[in-house]
Amino acid sequence: MEQIISLEKAQKIERFQAEQIIATRLGALSFADLARKTLDGTFTVDKRSYKLASEKADSVHQVNESVDKKYELTSFDSHPIESLNKRKLVAKGVDFATLEPTATGLKKSILDATYSVRQVFKAADYHDYSTQQQGPEHKVIKTSLLIYSDKVKDAKTSLYRPNTKSGDPRIWFSGLSSFSAAGDKVALIIAGNQLLLINLSRHLLTDGCYELAQVSKLMSVQLSTADELLSRLKKIAADGLLKATRKGSTAVGMAIEDALGLPPNSSKQPDYNGIELKAGRGRGNRATLFAQVADWKVSPYKSSADILNAFGYQRGEHYKLYCTISSKKPNSQGLQFRFDEKNDQLIEFHNDVGDVACWPADLLRSRLLEKHKETFWIDAESIYIKDEEYFKLKSITHTKNPLINQLMPLLVDGTITMDHLIKRMGTNKSRVSEKGPLFKMDKKDLSLLFPEPITYELHSIE
Repeated sequence: MEQIISLEKAQKIERFQAEQIIATRLGALSFADLARKTLDGTFTVDKRSYKLASEKADSVHQVNESVDKKYELTSFDSHPIESLNKRKLVAKGVDFATLEPTATGLKKSILDATYSVRQVFKAADYHDYSTQQQGPEHKVIKTSLLIYSDKVKDAKTSLYRPNTKSGDPRIWFSGLSSFSAAGDKVALIIAGNQLLLINLSRHLLTDGCYELAQVSKLMSVQLSTADELLSRLKKIAADGLLKATRKGSTAVGMAIEDALGLPPNSSKQPDYNGIELKAGRGRGNRATLFAQVADWKVSPYKSSADILNAFGYQRGEHYKLYCTISSKKPNSQGLQFRFDEKNDQLIEFHNDVGDVACWPADLLRSRLLEKHKETFWIDAESIYIKDEEYFKLKSITHTKNPLINQLMPLLVDGTITMDHLIKRMGTNKSRVSEKGPLFKMDKKDLSLLFPEPITYELHSIE
């Protein structure tokens, strides 16, 4: 410890830099590697090298024998390189989970997929352990990339839930034993549909280093997809008017998807290689974030039909409940939202009747992230020519990475609302259709949910 402090003061460098110098002189990969291998007996300090390091440090600066307590390493600082490397990834805007291989795990080629790993995988639509069945027949095999300091290697990746131990989620990477020692911290990063691994314990990540350059290059694939889509939409706009292929609120989106050559898709997944397309006639200010029915298992009312029967009204030959629900005040049907903070859930209620329906907040947050990891919000002008509708594309707002923890506060303050669109056809008393519930917000408020939205005015783009 004295040698580290001596070197730190003599050369006026940071603690982690002094630790790295000492570790390197002693033949270790890092200070954490030196400490770990010394403790477990797998590393023997070269006394001559250690003496040399001491002499070099002492020759520059004589250390006071009474070292101030503030220089002592805390448990948090015992792995300074790992901590600094995590901060570097965050500073670069790279989201990640960390995995710490154990000696037993490396020996048996089996690791637990921890909660943070499962969450990152699910949020990025990479893999969802919660829907995966147990047993070897349901194992998922993918290819990941092990990013070393000077090369990249493919790694066969196994994602599975065994029949034993309640099917606890497991993960394994071929070649991990040579990539990581027991106790190392390994960052797992999703770039598009690719999983990247970086060892955070080996050495310090710096601007321009090989690992960060590879991450930047691989993550730029997502940007190129957005650039490609923007280029295609600019060309469609420049070509003139788009003829509507159908009627109703989905007409704009369907006309654009037809022009892009996208097949009809009822999936909840994003439309264009991971990018969601949301299009509407420019006269409307409210944008639909997503559709999500309540969790009927925990709701007092067990279906949309039950809600329609209780709060609906007759309109011509149809029985409807078309209304907007907000946390600010009851609507004309007496329905309103409140947030149950203790149980982390959104409640639709009626002042006289009581609770109506319930949405777990995690369900809503996951739907937002699932639908709007990256989105193009397209405004179009509706033009009629000889009773035929056409669309002129006006602008695109590009958003990424919604701040999911802002969703519930925006629902609580009424910025985000929900539309019921429930109807029973007059000719078929038993059939009920529900086009929602649609969670919406004003387009001008998108910046409250999405960091730095970028808007492109199509008519002004060269």
